[in-house]
Amino acid sequence: MGHDTITLSRVGKTFRRSRRPVRALSDIDLVIEDGTFVTLFGPSGCGKSTLLRIMAGLQDHDEGEVSLFGQTPRAAVRQKNIAWIPQSSALLPWLSVRSNAALSTVVNRAADRRPAGGRTSRDVGTVLAELGLDDFGGARPDQLSGGMRQRAALARGFVHGAPLMLMDEPFSALDEFTRESLRHRLLDVWERHRKTVVLVTHSAAEAVLMSDVIVVMTPRPGRVRAVVEVDLPRPRPRGIEDTPEFLGAVRRVKAELRAGWDGD
Repeated sequence: MGHDTITLSRVGKTFRRSRRPVRALSDIDLVIEDGTFVTLFGPSGCGKSTLLRIMAGLQDHDEGEVSLFGQTPRAAVRQKNIAWIPQSSALLPWLSVRSNAALSTVVNRAADRRPAGGRTSRDVGTVLAELGLDDFGGARPDQLSGGMRQRAALARGFVHGAPLMLMDEPFSALDEFTRESLRHRLLDVWERHRKTVVLVTHSAAEAVLMSDVIVVMTPRPGRVRAVVEVDLPRPRPRGIEDTPEFLGAVRRVKAELRAGWDGD
């Protein structure tokens, strides 16, 4: 840690798709250090997914500056320094799990000859085994459960080898039991590789479980209400969600959210 992966300075975004412009983000200042797990937390409509898409180079910003590894988001994408994990698995249905996971190794190969930001390519079989998919490498997405499809999407992100992973509510469509299991499995894999991760969620418990740092956002236009450091040991053991320390951290994050939405 100690090096900045992402720097946002006075970032703003206004959507002008109708007669009445919608101010989505305003004056976002944020620094994310290398190797940290950061969560953008807030209810729907606060601009957290818009901010993540700006980091990913999928959405332009109107104001301010965004730097990833000292370059623009789109330059970072061209260098294959960003792995994007959407809400849906976005797997190609005609490819096997193994081929989906390996997709980044056959796309934009020129970037593989120009390593930047510490990117290294991971062995597909190793990553599938780490995520419990080693027996399903030959299966197609339609032969998998929803949880297994999301695991395959995570595998693609880790095989990508990018030093930065951006995750837009990847567990939101899963049932509670599957969601809890997959959170811990992701943490287990992350502990081994310690990539920089930015996660979007509207769950306080998920934010506390996963994160080193939680960025609490205000209602639209989204601003940074608070940056909360999660003072819980790593690795996070199963069952930590029932401890007084964990529940206290959840209460603190919720209190910051309520204060922001009450205008305090």
